[in-house]
Amino acid sequence: MTQTPQAGSTLALVRLLHLASPTLPIGAYSYSQGLEWVVERGDVRDAESARIWIGEMLELVVAPGEAAIVWRLLEAARGCEWNKAADWNDFFRASRETAELRAETEQMGGSLARLSRELGVLDDGSDSAAERMAPVTLPAAYALVARGFGIAPEKALTAYVFSWLENQVLCAMKTVPLGQFAGQRMLFDLGARVPATVTRARSIGDDEICTFAPGLALASSRHETQYTRLFRS
Repeated sequence: MTQTPQAGSTLALVRLLHLASPTLPIGAYSYSQGLEWVVERGDVRDAESARIWIGEMLELVVAPGEAAIVWRLLEAARGCEWNKAADWNDFFRASRETAELRAETEQMGGSLARLSRELGVLDDGSDSAAERMAPVTLPAAYALVARGFGIAPEKALTAYVFSWLENQVLCAMKTVPLGQFAGQRMLFDLGARVPATVTRARSIGDDEICTFAPGLALASSRHETQYTRLFRS
């Protein structure tokens, strides 16, 4: 196993940038999470409509759902509470409402877990936990790697949310399409909402977590049979 950097150190920051990098080979660029279909339908057709769609996804879907679960997984991994981590992994996988959304998190989670083993990031406890959680979801694998990298949970959650946002903006740039300046303007504007998203994800109670998003579910299910597409989901 590689040496775990001290939380808050410069090396921990480097590891955080590595984990959040769009070049991480886990396939994030392959997924649109239904955005490609709403572009095809015409609901998203320019920079403003893309900003509204992505912004509402961030505040109404990611904050009370995926980000809140990621936070709990990060905390469970930090405390070596492997049974609790397994429960939240199962909860998140069960909350995926379409076949392609479930395949997405399982594929990316599995890829990240394999990469972490190649890098020697996981200790025996977290490696065993990943095996028991199989199929491991992306949030669970991310939490295990963040622990191995010595990244503080709040910083890890912030990076996770920003990575989701960045991928959605890149998807909009390809499918609408949008120019580089328009994409960076959207990322700049929506990035200002990330702190509030992180705060909400950390503060809501377990019984307040909600992954109910019928618009996303419909977009994803329709995307599964879309005639031409660039993205796997």
